[in-house]
Order: sequence, then structure tokens, then C-alpha cells
Amino acid sequence: MSVSLNLKDLSKQPSKLSRGHRLCAGCAESVIAKQVLMSTDKPIVVANATGCFEVSTTIFPYTAWEIPWIHTAFENAAATISGVESAYNVMKRRGQISEDIRFIAFAGDGGTYDIGFQALSGAIERGHQFMYVCLNNEAYMNTGIQRSSATSMGASTTTSPAGSKIPGKPGFPKDLTRIIAAHNIPYAAQASPHNWKDLMRKAGKGFDVDGPAFLNVCSPCPRGWRHDGSQSMQIAKMTVESCLWPLYEFENGTYRLTGESLSIAQGKKDKVPLTDLFKKEGRFKHLLADRWADKIEEAQAHVDERFQSLIKLCEMCETL
Repeated sequence: MSVSLNLKDLSKQPSKLSRGHRLCAGCAESVIAKQVLMSTDKPIVVANATGCFEVSTTIFPYTAWEIPWIHTAFENAAATISGVESAYNVMKRRGQISEDIRFIAFAGDGGTYDIGFQALSGAIERGHQFMYVCLNNEAYMNTGIQRSSATSMGASTTTSPAGSKIPGKPGFPKDLTRIIAAHNIPYAAQASPHNWKDLMRKAGKGFDVDGPAFLNVCSPCPRGWRHDGSQSMQIAKMTVESCLWPLYEFENGTYRLTGESLSIAQGKKDKVPLTDLFKKEGRFKHLLADRWADKIEEAQAHVDERFQSLIKLCEMCETL
């Protein structure tokens, strides 16, 4: 990574995403985007799938973007940016352009886990050099807080409402980061904005890798997660420390835990119980009732099992 992580140096960088956007107070998406965009000193072209981030940063005739930016549909951000990268390579071969440009796509979990997965998988399989960043707030927040395949088990959404018969979303989210890693790409990682150095190091690697890169970033949503906007970074921290969202990277075939997740695996830091996290988020409030006690136990067992599986992967790679 060529960019210094010294705060004084970072403060001198020109803004690539300006103030004045209309994201909700406490939304983590702009924080994540700024951290990612500061992770390279190269020129950047952005493709942005439809969603909260796109709608809130480009309300016609205004835009918060200070760099080249393209709006795409929910499903084709990866296809769009791979087309831009292909055009760039042709122009570079012809001598029409000489700049060393980086390409990035931003999308939500709905446009990544579900609607846009085909385009993302295809672009990765073709080997385009770009980084795809999933702003993972665990639901279709832009269209009314509907559940996605990234939504945590037990979360109450408008299409999986908690009631007397069901405890919110009945199933567990799919593990998209490991699905993407199974494409055997050079770099994939999970990150969280509360640990900005970890996120920026991973974004820097993603920008510089030779081939496609993927970042899946925890993005607390005050509106959908039902927490106070001032607590977003604390919620992100607890989500990581509960191991519901472990920090790790997959680099050239090797799995490696990072940040708090590495400390927990090494026994240097205690894991936060899921109940402590659930008490902070209104979307899980119903699970605290006695009738759903078995669901909390099921969720905790699942998180523990998945984290142990990740530890074993890292041990096999001798990185723990």
C-alpha cells in the first residue's frame, strides 16, 4: 500500500467525496467510502449501483462526487466497471491514455448478494482489474428495509417481520465473502469502518492487486438496525467483537484473521455475547423475549461454529 496511514498525511488529501450528501445521520456508508477512496493516490473511476449510497450522493442536479462516477442499475455495477476497465486497457495500448487509473464499484448487499451476483461473479471470473466494495447494511434499506440474503437470522424487516409466529428472518445469511474467495481471486476481505486502519490497509491491497478484488464491509444502518445514529461505530465494533462479522482477508489463496478477530482467536480479547449486541439494535429486540430464547441460542451456536471454521482455515494456512 503506497498511501501513508498517518492521520496528518491523510488530512491533506483532497476530498473525493464531498460534504453535502443526503445520507441519514449516522449512516456508515460515507465513512466507508471515504476510507476506501483515501487508500490510493491513483486516479479513480467509480461505478455505483442503485441504492442508498447512489440516491443520497447524487440528487439531481447536485453531486457529492469529486471524481469520475457512473450510476448503474442494481444488477450491473460489476459489468459496468469491467467495461470501463476494458476500454481503458484498449486506450492505453493505443497510446491514447497514459495515467495509471484504478477502478472501483460500490453497491449495497441487495445489489451484491442477490441482484448483482451474476455480474459480479462473471467480472471476477474474467479477471478484470477492479475492486468491488459491498456496503453491507444487511437489507434493502433504500426501498423499505426488506430482507436480503445478507440479513442476519432473527432480524425484523418489512418482509420478515417479527411477530407471534416467526422471530424475524428465519434463516442465516449466506457467506458471500468465502463464495467470492472460492473464485480464487487474488484478494477478498471483510472489514468494518470502526477499525479504519484495518479497512484502509485492505482497500490499499485491493487497489494494488493484479486482478479483481472484493471488500465486504459492515455498514450499520440506524434506520434499519434501529439504533441511535451516534452509536454506529460502536455497533460496528460490537458486531466484530461478537464474531458475527469477523475481520479477515483472503490473499493469494491464504486466509488470515485481522484486527479484533485475530485477538479473539488468540485468546487475547474476550468475545462479546450476541445478547449484548442484540440489546443495542431494535431489529433484534423481540429476540430478548423468553419465547425466542432458543433462537438466540441457535444464533450464538451458528456464529461460534462459523468462527471456529474460519480459525481452522487460517490454521491450515499457518497464519494464526
